[in-house]
Amino acid sequence: MRPDLSHSLNAARSFLFVPGNRPDRYAKALDSGADAVVLDLEDAVPPAEKHAARAAIATAWPRLRSAGIPVLVRLNPPGLPAGGEDLDWLAGLDDPPAGLMIPKAESRADLAAVHAARPDAVLLPLIESAAGYDALADIAGTPGVGRLALGHIDFMADTGIQCAEDEHELAPLRFALTIASRRHHLAPPVDSVTLALKDDDRLHRDTLRSLRFGFGAKLCIHPRQVPVIHRAMHPRPDEIAWARRVLDADAGSGGQAVQLDGRMIDRPVVLRARRLLARVRSEGR
Repeated sequence: MRPDLSHSLNAARSFLFVPGNRPDRYAKALDSGADAVVLDLEDAVPPAEKHAARAAIATAWPRLRSAGIPVLVRLNPPGLPAGGEDLDWLAGLDDPPAGLMIPKAESRADLAAVHAARPDAVLLPLIESAAGYDALADIAGTPGVGRLALGHIDFMADTGIQCAEDEHELAPLRFALTIASRRHHLAPPVDSVTLALKDDDRLHRDTLRSLRFGFGAKLCIHPRQVPVIHRAMHPRPDEIAWARRVLDADAGSGGQAVQLDGRMIDRPVVLRARRLLARVRSEGR
């Protein structure tokens, strides 16, 4: 993958799904403002249409790859026949997708065959089951993995967990994805979808929760969700001003701890300020 697309994939805030069997929607997805587009071969495509979906993507591939943003493909689970057919199809693409999203990832072995088929594509395993949660460290450390992603709907179906609107029941899962990502030097993880398509307030709250848990992006199921997510992820003016003042105070301290507004400014505070400003800079990439 080109280095510029690799950086864009790591910094992406929004990943917009588009069904692979709907080539009429490809252009709209690319023009949506999403930081990355995910062509779906899994849940959005009925079994009888998966072959046609692969053919549609292959036909449009030269245009898709020249779009200037990362274009990914969500495959079918590697252990299923459709997943094996996906790998055979991938081998025939002249250029690799920027990334491959792997659903129901539950072990290093689940990812090894995909990485072997396209070692030039970044892997984004979806954690969607208790087995995936249990194998998080192994999955995060697998060669080729660039970001972890959460599929909370399938996770609830697998575990029987029933969530309130704020999904506080899944706090340990989100915490674990962030820690595994940090431990294995991955880009911040990608949070799950918000199904409430017309509830911008709910989407805004969900995105702020993602940020609080250390996530750096969300999956989207409709173009209208993209600007809401981007607005929620953009730091407030007072946060930006605070971060700049922290870095200015640190730069003038000569390496010593310094006070700002009656509070001690030390290395953890400086790192927090740098991360906040990095979110601003990433939007201008």
